[in-house]
Amino acid sequence: MGIVKISDDLHEDLREASRVMARSINAQAEFWIRVGMLAELHPQLSYQQLCRKLLKNKSSTLQDLLNELDPSENPG
Repeated sequence: MGIVKISDDLHEDLREASRVMARSINAQAEFWIRVGMLAELHPQLSYQQLCRKLLKNKSSTLQDLLNELDPSENPG
């Protein structure tokens, strides 16, 4: 586990979103990171499509998730 420095404003956004979504602050941050990474790699997909992919996938690491979504593009 590492420490990531973020702005106070973003931390407050995380705190509010985590409260609304009934997630811990860390779980909310991880969710946003996963969605953001997938959105950058698959810009043709909507937010709803990305969330469906996350819900269908039980991978524990982001690299596993990326490999399962598109193995041909992620040989590592």
